[in-house]
Amino acid sequence: MAKVEIYTTMFCPFCFRAKALLKEKGVEFTEYDVGGSGDDRQKMRERADGRHTVPQIFINDQGIGGSDELAALNGSGKLDSLLAAAG
Repeated sequence: MAKVEIYTTMFCPFCFRAKALLKEKGVEFTEYDVGGSGDDRQKMRERADGRHTVPQIFINDQGIGGSDELAALNGSGKLDSLLAAAG
């Protein structure tokens, strides 16, 4: 199973949507709430090539972007193969 990480904030509707899709697929993920932590937010920016919006989603340490990109991968059928790859 893939290693999935998601950087979120508490009241972000895009974060809720991304987490719901991952949960629907039965994917376990590590969530980092960057709402109150400058250190976690800085780490997210570094990993996400400077992007600062949430969510930022990583599958096997590869940044895939946010909720829209996750949904697009799912719609194209590519998400399942990414999730099946061992981390």
